Amino acid sequence: MQHTPRSGCAINAAVEVLGDPWAMLVLRDIMFGDRRYFRELLTGSEEGIASNILSSRLKQLTAAGLLTRAEAGRGQRARYSLTEAGIQVLPVMVALGNWGLAHREGTRRLRVRAELMRDAGPAFIERMMDELREHHLGIPMPDGAEPRPSEQLRLAYEQAMAGGSA
Repeated sequence: MQHTPRSGCAINAAVEVLGDPWAMLVLRDIMFGDRRYFRELLTGSEEGIASNILSSRLKQLTAAGLLTRAEAGRGQRARYSLTEAGIQVLPVMVALGNWGLAHREGTRRLRVRAELMRDAGPAFIERMMDELREHHLGIPMPDGAEPRPSEQLRLAYEQAMAGGSA
């Protein structure tokens, strides 16, 4: 179901897949919220995505090769997983988050993870991508003894909510 981009421009091709705000927010919730099922994505949406929009974006992201959808039998829920292409959207998300931190208002509760990723730098983002590969693709993390980025993000969030330093 992939279509031909309007032009051969790499930016255009990326924007045609990632330019929709709902698509980016669905990917964000899968990456950072570990929401892998339709109902989790619907009820966990901070922005209140409508079910028809969510359904459409999941189909689009799957067709574009950023997600896979595990076939679910009768009475089972379909689980979505990031592909390698979906995991490689993480640095784009971080760049968007950095821009938002610098140029837009927000609440501490929703900014603390972006601040940690900004401050931790590229090695942290690479490690986070490794963790996503393990979780979604079954590829073991190199050096599993180091702290997991998801755990560091969770702790930073909890400290910020408790009033401590992140």
